[in-house]
Amino acid sequence: MAAVPNRTYTTLTSRGLRHEMFPMRLYHKAKKLGIWDPRDIDLTQDIQNWPRLPEEDKERLRPLIFAFQAGEEAVTLDLLPLIMTVAREGRLEEEMFLTTFLWEEAKHTEFFRRFIDEVMHTREDLHSPRLTEESERDLFGEELPHEMNRLLTEPSPENQARASILYNMIIEGVLAETGYYSFSKLLGQKNMMPGLLQGIQLIKRDESRHIAYGVYFISRLVAQNKDLWPLIESRMNELFSAIERNQQKNKTPEDTRNYARQQFEKRLARIGRARNQTLEQVYQFSGEETAEAEVV
Repeated sequence: MAAVPNRTYTTLTSRGLRHEMFPMRLYHKAKKLGIWDPRDIDLTQDIQNWPRLPEEDKERLRPLIFAFQAGEEAVTLDLLPLIMTVAREGRLEEEMFLTTFLWEEAKHTEFFRRFIDEVMHTREDLHSPRLTEESERDLFGEELPHEMNRLLTEPSPENQARASILYNMIIEGVLAETGYYSFSKLLGQKNMMPGLLQGIQLIKRDESRHIAYGVYFISRLVAQNKDLWPLIESRMNELFSAIERNQQKNKTPEDTRNYARQQFEKRLARIGRARNQTLEQVYQFSGEETAEAEVV
């Protein structure tokens, strides 16, 4: 029987935990800002408002809500391979943050299903293309599990970058961010659906930490290997171009398209800076990255 090598515990070494590292700062924020219960959100007015909403508004809200429900379940199911990859590399501070990340995605999944059950009273199968946009179903149902599960057997830096680009930069950083914008635009001035808007605001605050971690994670990969940048830039532009084609097909309003591009370009530019940074400089992420993760 082969001898099992002795494990060295990071927390028992002279190094200890590096609380100044960006993932640990996100971890500490999550302990303060991520403690909310989907069951505590008052949906009483939403239940009263829903039947009174104009049908046109309902037709715009339904696909948004169903797409978010599918997306939150997908990211809950598919995050584990990334956590395992980080753990196997011994990145304890990152793994500690990712434990909060997974828990928060589970709560987001719970919130949208609670809204569907208690406010919309929908019990039908929601997989119809009429209810969920085809392009997003492909991302959630095919590309995301493919990219994430590949990390279980081929956790190369290239595959780690591809996985985080799709998960953090595209699904969370573009699709979800654009969705929040659309919810606010549709309901923000109507004094209706306060429970839904409260839940969206809490989810957005959680996701700001997730996106900030994704920017850090990909930047770390670039700082470790500058040759990864062409792959990262190409893949991000490829995925965003597909989103823009879908927006054009669906006649997405210009202000929403502009907002999506603004979010995308901001993250791509920030990751690009890592080409001129050391690994230690990436560990010390500050400024706008920290501010983005403090959205309230």
